[in-house]
Amino acid sequence: MKPIISIKDIYKSYEDVEALSGISIDIHESEIFGFIGPDGAGKTTLMRILTTLILADKGVAHIMGYDVVNDFKTLRSKLGYMPGRFSLYQDLSVEENLNFFAGIFKTTVKENYHLIKDIYHQIEPFKKRRAGDLSGGMKQKLALSCALIHQPQVLILDEPTTGVDAVSRTEFWNMLQKLKEQGMTIVVSTPYMDEAARCDRIALIQKGKIMSVDKPERIVLGFKDHLYGLKAENMYQLVKRLRAYHDSISVYLFGEWVHFSTKKPVDESDLKSFLLADGIKDYKIKELQANIEDSFMDLMIKTENEADNS
Repeated sequence: MKPIISIKDIYKSYEDVEALSGISIDIHESEIFGFIGPDGAGKTTLMRILTTLILADKGVAHIMGYDVVNDFKTLRSKLGYMPGRFSLYQDLSVEENLNFFAGIFKTTVKENYHLIKDIYHQIEPFKKRRAGDLSGGMKQKLALSCALIHQPQVLILDEPTTGVDAVSRTEFWNMLQKLKEQGMTIVVSTPYMDEAARCDRIALIQKGKIMSVDKPERIVLGFKDHLYGLKAENMYQLVKRLRAYHDSISVYLFGEWVHFSTKKPVDESDLKSFLLADGIKDYKIKELQANIEDSFMDLMIKTENEADNS
């Protein structure tokens, strides 16, 4: 199946900082594809290249067969884009913003109302309210409505749920699923690992490089190490000590627990003696099933080790 988005060997640097390094990915029609990674991973730079806002230093990208550089004018009418920061006119009302964006693309809200009805009807009672006075969730719905009003074939969303409450995040992803069911291709970037499960496929990205591309469940199945959760009264002391353990692979805080991975099953009597030598005696330990964040950390460490050994 021919990809609707084809990214080949994309590089981008800002002075001495390499934001993207050899990114190559194919994205299929009518799928939700997620770029998952922390701040500074290169997600926003890639989104801006795909939406024709900045140029790559090297490499090519095609969307629906159009080159993002040579065909940028044509592509801008076919893409829907929602940047990470709320970028609508704060002093205009909800209604005025929507009419403005419809006008840019030579259409009207009335003509394309059916495209945004399921989303816009939730904020339509507040259509006279200034955009700057909306809540985070309502701003999100308005921005998505403006991105959809010209009936784009591909929707590109850069960290759309950052700073939004949990309920609004869930509502937003439910809206994306409905759009996907209508045949839209959606590319989304997010630092939230739990949102990976809402995507059909994901790319785990760190320091401008892709570590893995696959369905979320397959990436998790690729975690082959032994994983444990530990907690103690002094969590930072526990982290420091576990990182010194002879069989340790990765150690990091995860909520109220420390996630600790090893190549082979832990000998609990050996671990107990090791922790006790540093005064850590009252701790809890349990075996865990890996999630997408554990997989990300595992891949990150292995990628860094490969780079150090090359």
